[in-house]
Amino acid sequence: MKKLFLMGRSEAGKTSLTQALKGEELHYVKTQYTSSGDDAIDTPGEYAESKHFSVGLACFSFEADVVAIVQAADEPYNLFSPSLRSFILRPLIGIITKIDSPHANIPMVRQWLECAGCERIFLINNVTREGISELMEYLEEDLPHLTMEQARCRQSIGLSEWSTLPKETDSGRQ
Repeated sequence: MKKLFLMGRSEAGKTSLTQALKGEELHYVKTQYTSSGDDAIDTPGEYAESKHFSVGLACFSFEADVVAIVQAADEPYNLFSPSLRSFILRPLIGIITKIDSPHANIPMVRQWLECAGCERIFLINNVTREGISELMEYLEEDLPHLTMEQARCRQSIGLSEWSTLPKETDSGRQ
């Protein structure tokens, strides 16, 4: 299973998501420090909310296989800049939580995540577990195994190692 790195605003549902992924009963726990388990790295929302601490997010992201921006469907504003993907050297996904909120604006939050560069977006309800199985399936997929030559080929055309090659690329160099 891929190790998941979670970042997002305070109260976006990161810790509840880790509990839901483990099948645990949900209970409120304020994340005070970066918590690294076997399958997930949970970070305090303050790291994403402060320029002084946000550098720590980049450092911790290297310990994961996948980076996830977690945003509640009823978020009042967006913390993440367009093209955030440019400094994250891992697959970047978006997770929209609290999809059942009466104030949810899923299309707006989806647009924020797409602008940040998220490759896939998952809609999650931590309470009912809606969407958890789709996220688990994604996390259980194997990462591509590449030779150094294949990785260099992808880098030479500006792709990450997990990106698929365009059809016109010489298949012998893959």
